[in-house]
Amino acid sequence: MKILLLGAAGFIGTNLILKLSKNLDDHITGVDRDINYFSPISNIVTKNVSFLESPLAKDINFDELIAGYDVVYHLVSTTVPATSNQKISQELSANVIFSANLLDACVRCNVKKVIFLSSGGAVYGKEADCPLKEKTATNPISSYGVQKITIEKLLYLYRYLYGLDYRIIRLANPYGPYQRPNGIQGAVTTFTYKALKGEEIVVYGDGSVVRDFIYIDDAIRGIIKIVDGENKHHTFNLGCGYGTSIKQLINIISSTLNVELKVTYKEARKVDVPVNYLDISRYEKYYGALNPISLQEGIMRTAQFMTDHYKI
Repeated sequence: MKILLLGAAGFIGTNLILKLSKNLDDHITGVDRDINYFSPISNIVTKNVSFLESPLAKDINFDELIAGYDVVYHLVSTTVPATSNQKISQELSANVIFSANLLDACVRCNVKKVIFLSSGGAVYGKEADCPLKEKTATNPISSYGVQKITIEKLLYLYRYLYGLDYRIIRLANPYGPYQRPNGIQGAVTTFTYKALKGEEIVVYGDGSVVRDFIYIDDAIRGIIKIVDGENKHHTFNLGCGYGTSIKQLINIISSTLNVELKVTYKEARKVDVPVNYLDISRYEKYYGALNPISLQEGIMRTAQFMTDHYKI
């Protein structure tokens, strides 16, 4: 099988490539805006993996890019939740029109299945009670969430119109190896990195914000089961299924690494949903218990990766 990953040099794409490439019968192609983005794994992947450079803009030749592939992973996003409300029209144009043009090409090129990494946090908003089910109303409070849910609706439309198969994974907050510890996304990874470096950790609000944190290996295992599975559902929540507050996270990192953290609290942001964690019962009904590793174990593994790969 030929598998194409668009936006593949990011955190999730990198880990997907490493996992998918273990099946030597498949050919994996990773595409991103700069081929140098793949340098962290370019020397360790197997021969069934290749990399391509593309601007991944809404006006590219999609047919040329995806022709001949069986499965296409859509991991492309030009924005993150924290900054997505700053240039709403531009972000909607860049991401939604890109996705529609991609799906048009998938129909023309007879792609068998499209996989879209949505957001288990941003699409639901702040009005619903947790744990959040797939049937929960979606009322995003960020442009990022609006983009994700709009692309989800496009996938439904293209299946209705053309029979294009798809899977939507509403992923919680993944963390672990190959996530950039730059503070833009990924509290666990960023806080762990700063704890190891003895640097300041910035928390927006009073630390009461609750999130669903899932270690990347558990997330990748779940994604692949959803992609390979066949049942009546096309949309799945994927997380640990329970919430952890930022205050709790800070305490866990401190005790796990046996370090005292330097924490600064700043004004809360409107874009941050107060409480968000997912109901994963649909996933577990069809694919068995997820049995994610504990946050303590995940932090230890993440810290070890950082120690081995970064100058700490």
